[in-house]
Amino acid sequence: MATSSYTPMLDRGARGEVLAAIAVAVVTLLLMMVFGLLMRMEQAQVIALGPTWFYQLMTLHGAGMVGVAGLAGAAVMWHFLSQYVTLSMRIFVANLVLFLIGVVMVLVSVLGGQFQGGWTFLFPLPTHAMGIWRNGAAALFMGGLLVLGVGFVLLHLDVARALIVRYGSFARAMGWPQLFGHDDGNAPPPTVVAATMVTIVNLLGLVSGATILVMMIVNAYLPGFAIDALLAKNMIYFFGHVFINATIYMAVIAVYEVLPRYTQRPWKANKVFLAAWTASTAFVLFIYPHHLLMDFVMPKWMLIMGQVVGYLTTFPVLIVTAYGGLMIVYRSGIRWDVASTLLYVALFGWAAGAIPAFIDGTITVNYVMHNTLWVPGHFHTYLLLGMVTMVFGFMYYITRSGPAGGDCALDRLAAGIFVLSALAFTLSFLYSGKASIARRYAEHLPEWVPYNRVSAVFAAIVVAAVAVFVVRFLARLPIATRDITRPTLPRGVQA
Repeated sequence: MATSSYTPMLDRGARGEVLAAIAVAVVTLLLMMVFGLLMRMEQAQVIALGPTWFYQLMTLHGAGMVGVAGLAGAAVMWHFLSQYVTLSMRIFVANLVLFLIGVVMVLVSVLGGQFQGGWTFLFPLPTHAMGIWRNGAAALFMGGLLVLGVGFVLLHLDVARALIVRYGSFARAMGWPQLFGHDDGNAPPPTVVAATMVTIVNLLGLVSGATILVMMIVNAYLPGFAIDALLAKNMIYFFGHVFINATIYMAVIAVYEVLPRYTQRPWKANKVFLAAWTASTAFVLFIYPHHLLMDFVMPKWMLIMGQVVGYLTTFPVLIVTAYGGLMIVYRSGIRWDVASTLLYVALFGWAAGAIPAFIDGTITVNYVMHNTLWVPGHFHTYLLLGMVTMVFGFMYYITRSGPAGGDCALDRLAAGIFVLSALAFTLSFLYSGKASIARRYAEHLPEWVPYNRVSAVFAAIVVAAVAVFVVRFLARLPIATRDITRPTLPRGVQA
């Protein structure tokens, strides 16, 4: 079995620019969670926003969550990958600046221009608003997403450059010589393999998204510039599905890097690990048609492919990572603190979120369940309890100091409340989907309201716990720039 020569390293503190990106991401994340809470309260008939505000918040919530997930995941990846290859800080900062510009454009388009077409901006809705918003608002929204995309393209191009300079090719960075050839025991570390996979798929997805955004902006002012609606939908969903999945593949690098530091056990990049990441590189590019199973005009072979690949993609990286997480912790003598606990729980969240996605990806089930709250249930599970929890674990790790990471009783209480309330919140979505409650409706039927009220309660608790995380992170930012080399680290961490 090919294994990596990698051994856990000690962090030299986070760069200020990385901390700034994480700070922007988590503050924006908290705001988006508040928007989500308001939506649930509207559906629960606790408040009366009205449909206009509901769909504006829905648009902001969706676009904002995808954007901050990308920014936070990229910051986690950049922090650890920079220990193996030489990355450009200027490009990283440029991505952060472009992100902020894009966010302002999106906010102005929604709050000022009343754009409420959803973050997926499906053609031709943005330019067929029936007088609710103007073409200028739609163009500004799509332009904001385009600016965001340009920033991420620059970042991934820089990552690609650094990987090729260090390893010579993507194939070597993915460990293909060790996977398909002679076992020389020098496979790239897991962080490099994951970053390479993300770079490949995200560049393809971002180019697809940028292309259709430019086409739709042109169409907004030159209607004679015709766009095939089915092609547009495929390009949008290809971009969206690849990008949101890539956020998890970037954030999981924190698991690969931090847990070995706690257990003094390297995360081995063996043949199974390398094969799983190689398979996922292909699968994530071909899975998106499972979101189009209700589109009867889609080529039948693509729908079949979406279902089959949807089944297959559930296993490689997820199973390898979950099993690796269990093995690296088993009998390691690890001392749990908030950082390690959240990172470990995130593996459960990722795995648990994949199960309802697996179910919904079945054509016969999809016909009944896809337009219900079952789908928000699955992606809230793997994003909230998976990807976002990985980011919170990274936040606590990078700002740790003293015994047990310097966690106070409030940190531990907030972590416990967050995990339990987030689990209950996501289950309320799934149970609502089981009851066939429709998704994307501002106003719900009376018999649906009790479900929404239960969900709103847990959503409020989640927001409160996350507020504690964010405030504690911002208060401890000065610690994050220091070397994590103190002898007061928990047992199991190399000092």
